[in-house]
Amino acid sequence: MIEMHYVESSNIEAVGYDKDARQLHVRFLKTGATYVYDAVDEWVFDEFRQCESRGKYFNQEIRDAYNFSRL
Repeated sequence: MIEMHYVESSNIEAVGYDKDARQLHVRFLKTGATYVYDAVDEWVFDEFRQCESRGKYFNQEIRDAYNFSRL
């Protein structure tokens, strides 16, 4: 199981990263759904966790840039 880190956001509840698989896990606050984004570099995860607006970063840098599946 991937360790999830709770974040301050109006839409995103928690994020996690699998270094071996290079997968970013994002759990959304309103639906509780977790999505897994493939082929994400670790630096993207680090920036995502540390940015000022996670929703803005997600929409601009992640949402349409990576293949994903819903858990």
